[in-house]
Amino acid sequence: MNRMIAFLKQETVLTAALILAAVSAVFAPPDREYLSYCNMPVLSLLFCLMTIVAGLRKSGLFEKLAGEVTGRVHTQRGLLFVLCGLCFGFSALITNDVALITFVPFSLILLQKQEESAVIFAVVMETVSANLGSLLTPIGNPQNLYLYTYYQMTPAAFFRITLPLGLLSMILTAAVLLCRPNVPLQVTAASSPAPVKKSLLALYGGLFALCLFTVLKLVPYWVTLLVVTAAVCTKDRSLFKQVDYILLATFVCFFIFVGNAARIPLVHTVIAHLLTGREILASALLSQCISNVPAAALLSAFTEKGAALVVGTNIGGLGTLIASMASLISYRQISAVRHIRKNRYLLAFSKVNFGLLFVLLGVCSLMKI
Repeated sequence: MNRMIAFLKQETVLTAALILAAVSAVFAPPDREYLSYCNMPVLSLLFCLMTIVAGLRKSGLFEKLAGEVTGRVHTQRGLLFVLCGLCFGFSALITNDVALITFVPFSLILLQKQEESAVIFAVVMETVSANLGSLLTPIGNPQNLYLYTYYQMTPAAFFRITLPLGLLSMILTAAVLLCRPNVPLQVTAASSPAPVKKSLLALYGGLFALCLFTVLKLVPYWVTLLVVTAAVCTKDRSLFKQVDYILLATFVCFFIFVGNAARIPLVHTVIAHLLTGREILASALLSQCISNVPAAALLSAFTEKGAALVVGTNIGGLGTLIASMASLISYRQISAVRHIRKNRYLLAFSKVNFGLLFVLLGVCSLMKI
């Protein structure tokens, strides 16, 4: 019992989703309609992508690329641009979570000899870069995949929303990085990465391409799920242990809550009225409290403006530490560094994130979405 309580306290978003699902079930008792709540293409693709990316990490590809690129810079600002560029670019392909899991530990090794403020700034900006870079593609983060599927967007329609926002985000991130002095770099040499395992790269690269075809609606999701499951079962079943089942369970709970809430006329009317005309602001603000993934799942049932939710939930990943759950990954990693003070990290994190959040909200308020 104590373990269960501790688990629920640790996984606050899942706990909130469970409570909301349970309460909503009182007003809409379980029946056959529950079977239609869960968006199986989203759940299947999330499962496949998390499994495949775990396999790509085992191939050594990301560490090899990072080592090659960072070995060619000689200033602190140059290294920051490289690390943030890696997080920004890779997050669009392998999700913001995986980009931070991959590159933050690498940067902490490289920056061991730098002062505390430089290390903190680097990790803060890597986190911002991963969260903003992930908005570029439907597979960059879970809320994009969900909204892309839920509103049945075409690739062209999706990229018309995200490319201008991504370009603006890139410019703003670069502007912040330019605020750092361009001093000579004193780095701790990282150990030479192991050679890339070409057989693993070929296998998981092929499976990743299959997922992209599914996102582009060229291959049915159930075909991809079967192929990925069979391939991983044959090659390396341990990859299944690296899947974020908490995230999948959270999605299921929110699907139940949203499905039930939509069946309660008064709730549907009130939320839809409050949301109308304020989709970007409402989704960004709600993300600050419950994070952007559940915010997307919750609000999607009450508006047809999917484009506004894409913008709002992606911008809403900035701000508080829980606005994007990926931000907790880098926080946990830098908290393990003894000489780094958590309060200083949180202060720097808040300054940069809320500053960029307000700027982007201001710009997007002028956009007609």
